[in-house]
Amino acid sequence: MSDAALPSARSTAQAHELDSPARRARRRLFKRKAAVFGLAALTIFITLALLAPLIVPYDPVATSWSLVRKPPTAAHWFGTDELGRDILSRVIYSARASLLAGLISVAIALGIGVPLGLLAGYRGGFVDALISRITDAMLACPFLILAIALAAFLGPSLGNAMIAIGISATPIFIRLTRGQALSVKAEDHVEAARALGNPGWRIAFSHILPNILPALLVQATLSIAAAIIAEAALSFLGLGQQPPAPSWGSMLYAAQRFLTQAPWMAIWPGLAIFLVVLSLNLLGDGLRDALDPRQR
Repeated sequence: MSDAALPSARSTAQAHELDSPARRARRRLFKRKAAVFGLAALTIFITLALLAPLIVPYDPVATSWSLVRKPPTAAHWFGTDELGRDILSRVIYSARASLLAGLISVAIALGIGVPLGLLAGYRGGFVDALISRITDAMLACPFLILAIALAAFLGPSLGNAMIAIGISATPIFIRLTRGQALSVKAEDHVEAARALGNPGWRIAFSHILPNILPALLVQATLSIAAAIIAEAALSFLGLGQQPPAPSWGSMLYAAQRFLTQAPWMAIWPGLAIFLVVLSLNLLGDGLRDALDPRQR
């Protein structure tokens, strides 16, 4: 290599050394076409949900007996439902309920599960055994069955459905946080912080939690997809978003009676659920690869 090329090579190496982990993870994420597709599709859904009052062509709850179960036309791109309501407007507005349910439910699960998982993983002993047994008992019941039982107990509403889904998803985050905390607390920097006399809560939140955030972020992304499916299931059963407010699950419930006469009533909300869940799963897989510390 010539002397002129040495400074260039040295500056490139220094640039790589100074490159932050966040930038490297972002580059790895955008190299994965499936993850980019998931991120783009999710961005479209979020934009539609935020701008729903400005972009919907019709009032999502306005009925018209002259437009009952009309097929897709230039005036109603997705057709109309059994009450003459515009399906496109209802699908767009339903994105608000589904995405909000996914975000709030996972926030509840994180708010409860992460502190309990840190407590169990760091303290150990009787506290760990107690939290682990309660977690195992909750995990013994299928996620959706537990969410339905809690939603039925709390009462039918979107808010109660979010609480039920959040509590049902909590054991997943407790177990993940506990396992990660057990691994990280044995590392040298945690032992050094303990030797310096730092209190347990500071070690848990300042030294352990930042090192397990990537795993929590990936799990949260995948859990939002599961929460959206759960909210649609609860709305389908009448335990989630209440009519006449639109929801993908309640739209599918109404469409089941007209599958042969008006299949478009089921196609569009079902396709919306499929796309948003697919995009979240693709994004979650991409994040898992991008945040993997073994990746260079």
